[in-house]
Amino acid sequence: MSSVFRNDILAGKVAFVTGGGSGIGRGITLAMMAHGADAVIVGRNADRLAATARELGAETGRACLAHAADVREPASVEAALDTALTAFGRIDVVVNGAAGNFLAPAAGLSYNGFRTVMAIDALGTYNVCKAAFDRRLRDHGGNIINLSATLHYGATPMQTHAAAAKAAVDSLTRSLALEWGSLGIRVNAIAPGPIGDTEGVKRLAPGEMGARLRRAIPIGRFGTIDEIANVALFLASDGASLVNGAVVVADGGAWLGAARIGAMLD
Repeated sequence: MSSVFRNDILAGKVAFVTGGGSGIGRGITLAMMAHGADAVIVGRNADRLAATARELGAETGRACLAHAADVREPASVEAALDTALTAFGRIDVVVNGAAGNFLAPAAGLSYNGFRTVMAIDALGTYNVCKAAFDRRLRDHGGNIINLSATLHYGATPMQTHAAAAKAAVDSLTRSLALEWGSLGIRVNAIAPGPIGDTEGVKRLAPGEMGARLRRAIPIGRFGTIDEIANVALFLASDGASLVNGAVVVADGGAWLGAARIGAMLD
């Protein structure tokens, strides 16, 4: 990836990234490793994680450890963190990138479908934050970066479940920033808009729907994974030392017309 940042801004640090096996989570991990960090990537697909860890290590020359875990299960999260601490002795940056989503009108959304997305996005984010706090951050400080969205900045059709989950992530981000800031822990979130090189946008906004959505974005295009990774690099760096409790929107201004975009997708 091309970068405007110095290549050693995260030297000596370790990043713990859920959802790091693909998409935005993979991109953030790559960026952090390219700027000096070692990494642990977490997800449910052990084979994909292992392949990604090998690729990232080969590309950056840094160490990348893969650990299969389910963020919905505290014991699974704790085991992943213990593995990371055993391997590296520290965790400095926690990225909550694990997420679930699909298109469903509220009337057709099952109880289990709503529960599952809330459990992965909202409960999973809390589980990772709490376990990382207990095992490392409380005594040593660090950074937490939560992946949110702009779905709830008004309303988005067929996204009742994901919008509710991300609203919870935003609230959790602010609450933890308030309570843990005095311990040297900064907690922030990134709210990406549509990111063109992700599987999610390919599935959720295909064909003409995607074209209409692009036209509704003020800058006239979707974002890229590298652009979100750059925001994460900034938040993880000392350059963001005063940034705590923020939800950084990175969507080309799309949220400014959220109601109009929602109507176009309905």
